Amino acid sequence: MTPEIMQAIQASWPIVLMGVIFYFLLYRPQKKEQQRRKELLDNLKKGARVVTIGGIYGTITALSEKTVTIKIADKVEVEISRTAVGQLQSQPKE
Repeated sequence: MTPEIMQAIQASWPIVLMGVIFYFLLYRPQKKEQQRRKELLDNLKKGARVVTIGGIYGTITALSEKTVTIKIADKVEVEISRTAVGQLQSQPKE
């Protein structure tokens, strides 16, 4: 190899290393979190206890493609966007 090629390789390896670090520290974990969230939203079921991203606890009473209706108190039901569901509180009661 010529000295110019060796010098180019030596100058570019820090950029390649930064790309690898970026992938493992930022991109890959974010992609896994997006996949986990998509699975959560796709697997919502009637009767599941959920917590919204706003901190409201409730039980799912109805589902549609884009919305979820949750019961937050006796005779109080709220229709929210499906993406507003933050997490499952517990498993659905059958």
